[in-house]
Amino acid sequence: MDSKKDTLLFIIWAQSLVAMLGSLFYSEVMDYIPCELCWYQRILMYPLVLIYGYALYKKDIRYAFPGIIMSGIGILVSGYHYLIQNVPSLQSAGDACGVVPCNAIYVDFLGFITIPFQAFVAFLVIFSLHLALIVQQRRA
Repeated sequence: MDSKKDTLLFIIWAQSLVAMLGSLFYSEVMDYIPCELCWYQRILMYPLVLIYGYALYKKDIRYAFPGIIMSGIGILVSGYHYLIQNVPSLQSAGDACGVVPCNAIYVDFLGFITIPFQAFVAFLVIFSLHLALIVQQRRA
């Protein structure tokens, strides 16, 4: 891989690491109890640190193929979670989410940036950059 591809792979890995550390900050430092959908997002995000870290170490994006699948699923889960929080007709679905309701909003920056929104952006960045790496690799 050339330096541009290495840089993109590093950005993907760094994004997954920041997302993982951010979720741990919210739960362990701020004492926010994760809801069921938050746990699913964590299950999809945490392995990405290892997957992309290994691909970065080996300097080969082929090792990270599970990452694009997991980040794509993560986009769907976090997008659905964000909709549950913000679309009035869907908010009742969040009440049946377990001990902690999925429509609870712990963080609300600028009136729209919630924890699921942050996860959605992280998954979207990872998915998009991985897709860009695949396109670049096919052109080479």
